[in-house]
Amino acid sequence: MFLIGVPVMLLLLVLGPILLPEFRDPQAGRLDLFSAALSLAAVLLVIYGLKRIAEHGLGWVPALTIVTGLAVGTAFLRRQRALAHPLIDLRLFRSRAFSASLAVYLLGTLVAFGAYIYIAQYLQLVLGLPPLQAGLATVPSMAAFVVGSMLVPVIARRVRPWSLMAAGLVLAAVGFGVLAQADGAGGAGGLEVIVIGSVIYSLGFSPVVILATDLIVGSAPVERAGAASAISETSSELGGALGIAVLGSIGVAVYRGMMATGIPLGVPPEAAEVARATLGGAVSVAQQLPDPLRADLLGTARDAFAHAFQITAVISAVLALTMAVIAAILLRQRSSA
Repeated sequence: MFLIGVPVMLLLLVLGPILLPEFRDPQAGRLDLFSAALSLAAVLLVIYGLKRIAEHGLGWVPALTIVTGLAVGTAFLRRQRALAHPLIDLRLFRSRAFSASLAVYLLGTLVAFGAYIYIAQYLQLVLGLPPLQAGLATVPSMAAFVVGSMLVPVIARRVRPWSLMAAGLVLAAVGFGVLAQADGAGGAGGLEVIVIGSVIYSLGFSPVVILATDLIVGSAPVERAGAASAISETSSELGGALGIAVLGSIGVAVYRGMMATGIPLGVPPEAAEVARATLGGAVSVAQQLPDPLRADLLGTARDAFAHAFQITAVISAVLALTMAVIAAILLRQRSSA
């Protein structure tokens, strides 16, 4: 599947330097590999600690890992302040428009990626769709994002960016509210709930992706536009990683909490342990059980997963509304100034 993108990227590498205009800072410094290693270590340590908490509960090992990651991150920031040519120019964060747009962009990718991991599992493991049909079920949301991305520049000519972003985030919250209606029974309405909810939140997030990047880069001086663009892209990747780690960990914790006391009587201990870990494990071991027990285990596991999905969807809706307030207040104040 990933090989499909190789020809496209090769074409971009060839045509990009020819067709895309570029501004280079004549005083740019060399890449600080040590700073890059510090930032990578900080993110990996924090994410690993969060995943360990979701898997094994709160303990001194994941807590120490997270604290170490935060300490490494602090060292990274101090190093950036001391360098003449830092990997991340912290002076850019003095701009309220830059910081607010970056926060909205990061949280937007966080909730979007968090939803992706649940939608894919719900389509295949709860509704029982084969991979091809599950993939086709996500096409409407991708098409909605493409359409929204094409309409946003047109609408932005008549509507201020902050108001368009805030309205889009409210629409995204509505989409997450629709996703929160998905249940473990699946049924005829389960697919419609997923498709409609994902289409709505994809339309809602299209102004954030398009306008936040413009605001981030546009709020920086011309000579630092490249640095601002790099920070924007990094925030997107970091938001996606945190979305999978944080929302995924919350969902896993909810699922395991419900499955801890919900395993039907008669399921072998080894199979029960696998079923408590993930919905995929429950589906796998259920195939080896007799019919009545198999149906009971699948029903319990799917209900637990759906409950976890509903909770994370509600959290995502709250975060989207919070981002709408940030965009409406901070970016509006900057626009007025």
